Amino acid sequence: MRVLFWQVHGGYANSFLRGPHDYLLPVEAGHEAGPQFAHWPGARMLTPAALREEQIDVVVLQRIEEIEWVHALTGRRPGEDLPALYLEHNAPRPQPASSRHPLGGQREIPIVHVTHFNELFWDCDGARTMVVEHGVPDPGIAYTGTEERIGVVINEPRRRLRVAGADLLPAFAELAPVDVFGIRAAEVASAAGRGIHDAGDLDPRSLGEQLARRRVYVHPYRWTSLGLSLLEAMMLGMPIVAVAATEMIRALPPGAGIVSTELAELTRGTRAYLADPALAAAAGARARARALEHYGMDRFLARWDEVLADVVDAFASRTRHRQVSSVTEGVR
Repeated sequence: MRVLFWQVHGGYANSFLRGPHDYLLPVEAGHEAGPQFAHWPGARMLTPAALREEQIDVVVLQRIEEIEWVHALTGRRPGEDLPALYLEHNAPRPQPASSRHPLGGQREIPIVHVTHFNELFWDCDGARTMVVEHGVPDPGIAYTGTEERIGVVINEPRRRLRVAGADLLPAFAELAPVDVFGIRAAEVASAAGRGIHDAGDLDPRSLGEQLARRRVYVHPYRWTSLGLSLLEAMMLGMPIVAVAATEMIRALPPGAGIVSTELAELTRGTRAYLADPALAAAAGARARARALEHYGMDRFLARWDEVLADVVDAFASRTRHRQVSSVTEGVR
């Protein structure tokens, strides 16, 4: 299929664009393909002028404004003149259980959630919903845990302080040095005090290599769909310590780490992994096995194939029904 898709979420795009389709990526003139395109053989960057000449089979929307952008670029409206779905990356906001989705109540554009938690908690008000759980590539990097340090990945930790759980890091820094990777990690490193270090905003390969050396991965997020950094740490074979929020209880199997809402239990588990490399490695092996089985690329891309085909078929069926109804009304 020819799939129109904006590069909104870099980590997600890195998985989604590895599929078997022809991916049309809108860009402004003058943009060049980055090194990640080596992993995306079906991806093409197209200017608005070039895009107008393309046949599009389905649109994957990720922001509400893209509905109007598609209309401006193609002259066709998603859901009405063109098969479309809305990929919702986020957990509901501002309220967990009562937030109405922006596309709630309509029937033309199905909403695809990235976790079952999100599908359950968003109020989609009768709109058709589906779930495509995350998939991440196997980095081919082995966990060693040789450094008795804690790895954390948080982008913009000061802005997302409580949402990302960055305010919990001082409790872990009492146990061992905490290395925070991500955009503007220096903000929390300087503000939170001793024991918390800015580990830099690294490219995916370098991040994997650095994380794999840390003894344990801490995921302190209070409110997120399911962080790709968590799944990548699992894929590395790291033991996980995570706040029991949103999708975590489904993502991490027993024996692969510590999942709790009690900070004391989380720090006790972290201390145990730090003190016992064999215990940490055994938990990490279980985490990796879960990631390979449930969040591997084959499963992820196969599910996307099903969803894209379903959306296109449902649109064609709805279009045929409208045509038949129009003919019937004309005869009357």
